[in-house]
Amino acid sequence: MDTLAFPSHFQDDAERDHYYYRALSAKDSRFDGVFFTGVSTTGIYCRPICSVRTPRASSCTFYNSAAAAEAAGFRPCLRCRPELAPYALQQNLAYAVWQRIAAGALNEDGIESLAEQVGLSSRQLRRVLLQQFGVTPVELAQTQRLLFAKKLLQETHLPMTEVAYAAGFGSVRRFNALFAERYKMAPGSIRRSAAEESDGLVLRLAYRPPFAWDALLAYLRGRAMPGLEAVIEQDGQASYVRSVQLEGKTGWLQISHLPDKQQIALQVAPSLSSVLMPLIAKVRQLCDLEANPVVIQSHLATDSLLAAQIERTPGLRVPGAFHVFELAIRAVLGQQVSVAGATTVSGRLVQRFGEPVSTPFAAIGFHFPSPARLAALSVEEIAQIGVPRTRAATIQNVARFALDGGLQRQLRLSFDEVVTELKTIGGIGEWTAQYIALRALRYPDAFPAGDLALQKAAAIAPATRLTEKQLLLRAAPWSPWRAYAALVLWQSLNKEQA
Repeated sequence: MDTLAFPSHFQDDAERDHYYYRALSAKDSRFDGVFFTGVSTTGIYCRPICSVRTPRASSCTFYNSAAAAEAAGFRPCLRCRPELAPYALQQNLAYAVWQRIAAGALNEDGIESLAEQVGLSSRQLRRVLLQQFGVTPVELAQTQRLLFAKKLLQETHLPMTEVAYAAGFGSVRRFNALFAERYKMAPGSIRRSAAEESDGLVLRLAYRPPFAWDALLAYLRGRAMPGLEAVIEQDGQASYVRSVQLEGKTGWLQISHLPDKQQIALQVAPSLSSVLMPLIAKVRQLCDLEANPVVIQSHLATDSLLAAQIERTPGLRVPGAFHVFELAIRAVLGQQVSVAGATTVSGRLVQRFGEPVSTPFAAIGFHFPSPARLAALSVEEIAQIGVPRTRAATIQNVARFALDGGLQRQLRLSFDEVVTELKTIGGIGEWTAQYIALRALRYPDAFPAGDLALQKAAAIAPATRLTEKQLLLRAAPWSPWRAYAALVLWQSLNKEQA
């Protein structure tokens, strides 16, 4: 294989095209989702890992999004299936907006609403996306809807009407017309003989290898809130299961690993078919499927403190959260107690105040209590789960903050501004704010330096630990991937799980 160093920038388009062609020729999985190749001789665009014979360089045009390839008149490849590609993880506003659109942000609300959420005018939002992707917000949303519908057609037996609405189309007629216009075929012509779905819908989500699946499950298992989520064993395979409450729909999901395909298998309750687009976005965040581990590890492994653990467990991900509010409350319950202790009291909170739900899993029987539910409780009622009154009051404060929209990630705010805003909640300090930012709000440079385990893991001498200030100085070279460095350090304290 032609081995390439992952670039930080290109001098010009010619250098970029030469580099991408080398990656295409090598079928380099690190570039999956980073760019797409439009082939002029076929009118098709592909992922860089497509198994077809590499076309001539003169026939290739490279695009940094599927939407840009489609806007140029190319149709998606039916073999490599561009809709399976991981998203390109870039730390800029355009990509953050793109991810919101991919989660269905324009399916119900218009551009003005999205622009307000982002903190821009609709004109500024349009300019940002045009500069980054070469397409307008509407064109970007249309591509995401079509690719998502294509995914459902090829992986499920959902009726055409349900496919259209799940993908965000206002009518089946509009879906059929746009599909035929863009892809030059009828939707039904790409139906595949997907496996019959007895207990739920099964979808596949790709990632860039390597993927430390066992380490991810171990982390989630230790922090799973009893009654709400669990890691279970079925037929010799471990999977993550949980209840789901999303946009008025209720159900459950199960996540397992398909290592041979470099994919995650997601099984969901049929009752969730209409919210599959935002649900999949949450699962991708939960499993950190957008990470490019080679890029991250090459940066962190220059530090000898991290290098050995990275070699032992390549592909570590930052476990995310299905709901920001859930994780925020779980972080509060974890203040100044052990992981096991926080898990115990979180289970009490779920089972005492959560809404019962029926699932196929014996361990899952509740939804997480809503912000409105917890905000309406008295401090005394919350404290009955076995927490101090001060912590019960903090839970109440977080619930009220969430009701006011405070836990919705504000793209116009910087990371430091977000942490500062979280610390305005009574009872939330630096550690809790950084932990929420790390897992729930998905800031890759979040780093809870006040964490005693991190301070211990970073110390050179046995049975010692760094101060918070010393750890921050030690961690400065790890930016912009300090969240991943935190996972590496935590993992180094649990070598039996490596």
